[in-house]
Formats: sequence, C-alpha cells, structure tokens
Amino acid sequence: MKSPVVKRSIVIAGHKTSVSLEDAFWKALKEIAFGRDLTLSEMVAAIDSARAHGNLSSAIRLFVLDHFRTLIGVAASRRAAPLEVAGQSTVGSAQ
Repeated sequence: MKSPVVKRSIVIAGHKTSVSLEDAFWKALKEIAFGRDLTLSEMVAAIDSARAHGNLSSAIRLFVLDHFRTLIGVAASRRAAPLEVAGQSTVGSAQ
C-alpha cells in the first residue's frame, strides 16, 4: 500500500533539507506562500525559525492548519456580526 506522505527536498537558508508531507499540505503551503508573495523556501524558512519544538514536517502541518483555522474564524465572526441597517442593528429584531 502506497503511503500518502511524500518526501520533498527544499533549500532553507542555503541548506538542503527534506520534509515528509501529504499532497494536501504541500499544495496548501504553496498557496499560502503565493498569497503572501513569498517563495516556498522563504515560507518554510519562516516556519522553521518560528517553531519551538518538533520536526519541520509537523511544524508545517500545524502552520497550515492554523492558517485555515484562522480563516474560518474570521469568516465565522463576519457571519456572526450584527448587520447594521441605517444605524440600527438587525440582530434580534422582528423581520
């Protein structure tokens, strides 16, 4: 049975290293880096320098998870925010 985890090589601060990630995490990491106008190496270097412990692959997974949890939280708070119509809140008002 083939493992969904793929070992990938990346250069961080001039040093070649490898990370083992599932395709979904790798693709998401590339999307996040693109959205922040960073190279993949720059994104991984930032994650590497910010991690307190654990291995780099785990740190990347947690970073991607946190990124999307934050997006969901922002979207949820926007949906939960009361709507303002002509200076009056529509929350709890009869429609």
